[in-house]
Amino acid sequence: MTTIVFENVCIDFPVGSSRAHSLKNVVLSKARSIGGRMVDTSATTRVVRALENVTFQLQDGDRLALFGHNGSGKTTLLRALSGVLAPSSGTIDINGKAMSMLDIGIGIDGEASGYENIYLRGLILGLTEAEIAAKTQEIADFSELGPYLELPMRTYSAGMAMRLMFAIATAVQGNIVLMDEWISVGDADFRSKANERLKQITDRAGILVIASHEPALLKGLCNKGLIMEAGRVKAFGPIEHVLEGVV
Repeated sequence: MTTIVFENVCIDFPVGSSRAHSLKNVVLSKARSIGGRMVDTSATTRVVRALENVTFQLQDGDRLALFGHNGSGKTTLLRALSGVLAPSSGTIDINGKAMSMLDIGIGIDGEASGYENIYLRGLILGLTEAEIAAKTQEIADFSELGPYLELPMRTYSAGMAMRLMFAIATAVQGNIVLMDEWISVGDADFRSKANERLKQITDRAGILVIASHEPALLKGLCNKGLIMEAGRVKAFGPIEHVLEGVV
């Protein structure tokens, strides 16, 4: 059975003190990009608490919509679910394999060909060489890039690059699907095909967790909602009830 349990999860990002003049701009820009709030003002360090005492549970069939302003902690929560970030305190217990649709461009090399990037990105996603080889043709066909896959990715348009990155990211299976916004790529025809693939992926998932600024989209996808505010859970429950505090 697929389950996710967060118990009093805190995630802290230590940053240099603003009293150190050489680090002042770095500290301030870091705090703004992370969101959350300062919780330690010692002479040498400050800590930005991006998540504070976050507690919730999900099980098979749950589709969770994440709401909140920029910097509220949504992306940090998704990255904790994907295993990229570990809690500073509290516990995260996940039973299932996560399929992360976050940061789908990580590991892409502009000097490498499309085929080489399929291999590189596959390794990052945890696939074996045999698994990458088995999926390469499927990825190539879905991307519709044909002979361009032999060329360096620096020669691709932004739309072509997104099509390949999307094809790679959606070739990996998982029963927990994590998304930061619904992905829209390519021209009208390709977007239709991509949307159909995303729908198939989310329909098959044991658990879906998706963040978006579009309540109407999330209401159509999800049965539960969670509002983040300054790293804390402001509301969690059936999406109809949660949306009362959003729209």
